[in-house]
Amino acid sequence: MTDPLSTSAVILAGGLARRMGGGDKALREIAGRSLLAHVIDRLAPQCERLILNANGDAARFAAYRLPIVADPVPDFPGPLAGVLAGLEWLDTHDPQTQWMLSAPADCPFLPQDLVVRLHQARIDQQAQIAVAASTRRTHPVIALWPLNLRSDLRRALLADDIRKVDRFTAYYARAVVEWPTEPFDPFLNVNTPDDLAAAERIVADHD
Repeated sequence: MTDPLSTSAVILAGGLARRMGGGDKALREIAGRSLLAHVIDRLAPQCERLILNANGDAARFAAYRLPIVADPVPDFPGPLAGVLAGLEWLDTHDPQTQWMLSAPADCPFLPQDLVVRLHQARIDQQAQIAVAASTRRTHPVIALWPLNLRSDLRRALLADDIRKVDRFTAYYARAVVEWPTEPFDPFLNVNTPDDLAAAERIVADHD
């Protein structure tokens, strides 16, 4: 199987966080540390390189010492733009990389076997893209992408006006990998203040 450490990752923090009242959702804290810090802790052991997709002043993320790439297309078109940002940055700066994981900056409990299981599924199922799932629900933004899709993705965003991840990935062979949700869903997405409180409870119960 492909060495998982040959995989890089883009952490998606380019959204507008409307349900959290705006601002940088990735910098909201649980257990005294930012959501972004928790995501980095989960992904760094699994990936060769981490990239942060964020728009606006990059200086606010300087403490994390990650390459920061803005959406390469205008008007906040959604997570596909962040995926494209990561693919294009890697093509320029690390062209030996063949695979990239995408994951949002607001999923603090990502599985520690995320990359290896996605790779195994795409090999077993001869798929081009592998996507995480839990409770029989896919999480399209948490996915493994081949770098050679970057031109197709740019065309889909700019020429075809495709914005939904599922709509784009529907054109390709896709493997779906299910994770258990006990004792908690590893793909808990912190979108609201209630989600933030739930994440705090998980940390308190399982620390």
